[in-house]
Amino acid sequence: MSDTTLQATAEHTTATALPDGADPDDFAVQISDQVQSFIMAVTEVAKGDEPDSAVPFLLLEVSQLLLAGGRLGAHEDIVPDERYEPDLGPEGDVDELRERLAAILEPVDVYSEVFDPYEPRKAPVACRISDDLADVVTDLRHGMAHYRAGRTVEALWWWQFSYFSNWGSTASASLRALQSVVAHVRLNQPLEELDGLDTDQDLGDETLDEEAGRVMAEEIAEPLGLRERD
Repeated sequence: MSDTTLQATAEHTTATALPDGADPDDFAVQISDQVQSFIMAVTEVAKGDEPDSAVPFLLLEVSQLLLAGGRLGAHEDIVPDERYEPDLGPEGDVDELRERLAAILEPVDVYSEVFDPYEPRKAPVACRISDDLADVVTDLRHGMAHYRAGRTVEALWWWQFSYFSNWGSTASASLRALQSVVAHVRLNQPLEELDGLDTDQDLGDETLDEEAGRVMAEEIAEPLGLRERD
């Protein structure tokens, strides 16, 4: 993603997320700004206008989002004003976003992950970066709907709760996958060829060890913009 696109996205995000008269140093404003920035950035990547920069740009955006998550995690428990969450109506559809991301990330979309590092001998499972990002966007949009409706505490409660229950671990897993792709290419460490790993398979440790990658890093470096073309 070009510097011009980054700047335009940041400026539009600030203008969208900051309510009239709001203090830019306010915790809720800062969190909502980072949330909105991530949603907009992933949506821009999914358009496919600049596929060569998709992986490094997503690496940056997920890293920045997890800073907001860390702040929410370190904050004291946020208690909503109402006992029951107000009805927001039907959730927005993210299937198109998911499919577009899957097409852009196809060479490296599937990766293996252990959900809880504190559960001993837990077998890794196959995941998709595109699924992860779409799920994170769904959680964040839910909180943003509260925020835009003026229910700031409700929005913060939801973002904090869903950070612990879902999007925090999901974003962390996709971040490790994205960082690994970039590291393999930059360090000239090709991935082993993967023969058929997919998210509908139940694979044990030995199988995952044997099937550690789907493509060689040299094959994905150019299309993902991770090394310059000759």
